[in-house]
Amino acid sequence: MRTSPLQRGDLFRVPLTSDLDPRRHRVFCVVSREPLLRTRYSTVICAPIYTTRGGLNTEVPVGEADGLLRPSSIRCDELTSVERTLLRDWVGRLSDSKMQEVDRALAFALDIEHLFR
Repeated sequence: MRTSPLQRGDLFRVPLTSDLDPRRHRVFCVVSREPLLRTRYSTVICAPIYTTRGGLNTEVPVGEADGLLRPSSIRCDELTSVERTLLRDWVGRLSDSKMQEVDRALAFALDIEHLFR
């Protein structure tokens, strides 16, 4: 059980209740800004992780070095709000360099990459 505060780049296995996703669990990457993570707000913004890869600019490759069982990708164009109470099965944390890749993919997904040039 993880007891440290929630941080950007944390990976959690989350149980799914939707019939739209065939899996019972999916890993999500926390992408909310740090000040929000230090509040009591009940949800945080996360990006889902899929084992399929499309090679898109909005995807970030991840794998065993990041705590996952197989090569996967973070899909930054499928952001979702996840209840904080569901973030209990901690998988790992992305490195600073991998989070920079996530930030670039988020900027591309939101069409704001021009702000960072």
